[in-house]
Amino acid sequence: MNHRYSRFAQRFIRGGGTRLLMDDLGEVLAGDVAYHNLGGGNPARIPAMQAVFRERLGAALESGAFDLISGSYDGPQGNRAFLGAVRDLLRREYGWDIGLENIAMTAGSQSSFFILFNLFTGECIDGRRRYLDLPLTPEYIGYADIAIEADALRARRPLIDRLDDHLFKYRVDFDGFELREDTGVVCVSRPTNPTGNVLDALEMERLVALTRRAGVPLIVDNAYGVPFPGIVFNEALPVYADHVIYCMSLSKLGLPGLRTGIVVADAAIIDAISSFNAVLTLATGSLGAVLTTELIASGEILRLAREVVRPHYRARADAAVAWCGEHFDGVDYLLHKPEGAIFLWLWFPGLPISAQTLYERLKARQVLVIPGHYFFPGLDEPWQHCHECIRISYAQAPEQVEAGIRIIGEEVRRAFAGA
Repeated sequence: MNHRYSRFAQRFIRGGGTRLLMDDLGEVLAGDVAYHNLGGGNPARIPAMQAVFRERLGAALESGAFDLISGSYDGPQGNRAFLGAVRDLLRREYGWDIGLENIAMTAGSQSSFFILFNLFTGECIDGRRRYLDLPLTPEYIGYADIAIEADALRARRPLIDRLDDHLFKYRVDFDGFELREDTGVVCVSRPTNPTGNVLDALEMERLVALTRRAGVPLIVDNAYGVPFPGIVFNEALPVYADHVIYCMSLSKLGLPGLRTGIVVADAAIIDAISSFNAVLTLATGSLGAVLTTELIASGEILRLAREVVRPHYRARADAAVAWCGEHFDGVDYLLHKPEGAIFLWLWFPGLPISAQTLYERLKARQVLVIPGHYFFPGLDEPWQHCHECIRISYAQAPEQVEAGIRIIGEEVRRAFAGA
């Protein structure tokens, strides 16, 4: 590493789970090797959704809207028509008391989290250093490296409920989770990437009350949740309050390449996000907004989420669980109860090799997964469980997913036999 690089830059270029994931995605797109890609976060290409987006793009070309947005900057808060459509939908469907001043666009969820994490952690204006607390881990791989302060995140182990049929579920350990004087912000994802966990209504109610009493913002990462893309397999109404920061995205609807994030929050926080946008990117991209504004304004986005997106992933999840049962026969395995998102979280208790070694063996056989230890940001105590888990995606073609699961079963059996 160049010794002239700044310490700030070192946080981004030293490598990590997010870089591993995106490098693997790049290898898949390069096409040099025919991988079974169970590792990345790309959503499925659902034909019905692609048809809708092509139709909307055609309409934008025909009306001249594409020429307008491609040749002009929007304001740093984002496309006004899009923001208004999101505001109206959230008011109409959930009764949220919000205005345009409560919504901003960003260049995707990762950009949202970079801004928000660094708003509330590190050395603060009052001279105190503050931290981000994760009530539940494992959590999203992308949280690990985006806070400028290297140790800004803190997490605790979850409770683990063993269920029937090789299933288990993580829950927040409220007895072990407490907000401290130096807590700057709390963050949860719902549904959770990597596990597909959905915090239930009581867990969310307790987190909202806990953070409200402490005067601490609560970030809810809703990249897979309700109202869109709605990849939730049980009842999980969105939660909002004056101190809640609600983050959404267009990626998992099928538009990951357009990098469109949405943040709903207190007006002062939205103003800060707009300032970050102006400095970092001048303005956010508008193509995602133009393709979806009418879908959101009309409520059609809700029908698509309910009748197209959710059933697609529900069927894929059920198939992946069945393939695990078939191809893991004789293997001691558990998988997190799939309640949403696009992943299965596999746990092999007592795995005699590390998840990293399993990843390397699988990659040598053209199967991509993500080793589990990358999904425990902020956990500062050793836990063997972290090295016994992997994340797989079931969003890709079914034949790829089944072949990958079969090879995982073979490699795990080989690991236990070699021990």
